[in-house]
Amino acid sequence: MYDTVAAIEKLGNKNLVLNVGTASVKDAFATTVQIRRAALKNTDRTFGYPSIVNVGALAPGDSVMQAALASLFTVKYGSVIVMESMNYAQALPLYGLRQNVFTDPQKPMKVEPGIYALNGADENSVCLTTVDFALTYFVVSGELERSGVPCNLVISDAGGLSVLTAWAAGKLSSTSVSKFIIENVEPKVKSRKLIIPGKVAVLKGDIEAKLPGWEVIVAPNEAVQLVKFLKDMQANGEI
Repeated sequence: MYDTVAAIEKLGNKNLVLNVGTASVKDAFATTVQIRRAALKNTDRTFGYPSIVNVGALAPGDSVMQAALASLFTVKYGSVIVMESMNYAQALPLYGLRQNVFTDPQKPMKVEPGIYALNGADENSVCLTTVDFALTYFVVSGELERSGVPCNLVISDAGGLSVLTAWAAGKLSSTSVSKFIIENVEPKVKSRKLIIPGKVAVLKGDIEAKLPGWEVIVAPNEAVQLVKFLKDMQANGEI
């Protein structure tokens, strides 16, 4: 392959994609690694082209294995990956994996603290709060959007940690939540109902003590339960 690429380059054609082959998973994997190692470690531009991996041909008819191989070659080092088909269940983790390839494992994935109005929420809509860990935000906001209930999702700085981790580390506390609410939410939102994560229900009393005039409500433990929880509250006229 190396000699072939070099010969094509001499002819002036540099619009190339390198096919790593479909003899076996082992061979395809070894080839992708060797190509990338030659290009980067040996600084050899002859192999500085994207590679294509046909996982459909490596595992024909086996959608589960194709998804596994797609994740493998996303990390090591397939530029273009071909599958026989792709459904939502396969696409979600694969695209999530791809988007996180270049993230720093020592730097938490965070979203910007602030007020996120969902489902057409306004200043009178109920407030919910959670941490700034990106995965938590996207899971919670997705369920809130699915509920269709207008609400303001309040994100405070919790160091990019999950709910229980932030609570254990002292970054999610009644003080941090109440301080953020007073400084950033009260000037903008008229609603005085705040829903907190179920897993930190222990904070309810302290938050209410530090936020006079606010009603603090404990949400379910799991985000997937938020849809029914909010719809029931709306049906009962509680929000």
